[in-house]
Amino acid sequence: MPVPQRVVSNTTPLIALASIQQLDLLPSLFGRIMVPSAVAEELAAAGTEVPGAAALQATWIQVVPVNDMRIAEAFPLDKGEAETLALAIEQNAELVIADERLARRQARRLGLPLTGTLGILLLAKEQGLITLLRPQVESLLSAGIWLDPELVRAVLTQGRE
Repeated sequence: MPVPQRVVSNTTPLIALASIQQLDLLPSLFGRIMVPSAVAEELAAAGTEVPGAAALQATWIQVVPVNDMRIAEAFPLDKGEAETLALAIEQNAELVIADERLARRQARRLGLPLTGTLGILLLAKEQGLITLLRPQVESLLSAGIWLDPELVRAVLTQGRE
């Protein structure tokens, strides 16, 4: 499978991966990641107290404003999620990284290729960037990141753990 070149991320996966010191998996897997202005604003507003704010300094993060805000406004989501989906549509994204259930539901409805934090970790294991999933999942849970227990079981099973 070819590596997606046009990847758009929402805020939560950036914070989740940063909270377990795995943010650098993203450029290792995809090169660069696009985020809409609203996601950059959410990360900046969180300040240095929240993991993920450092992502704004990363050379592999590209902040891309949504050209047609009417697209974002059509989604019954928060601003970051709505702009993430709008940017994915405008950029013809090959992958959207989002964790929130409603955003994921909208992305699926639109036929957008989708993954989340656990999917990134699974892909990183498949690519040999991490050796085990379980310690990463446990670190996410310890950092206060909520993960659906059924999804965790499915990902660990898929990752043969």
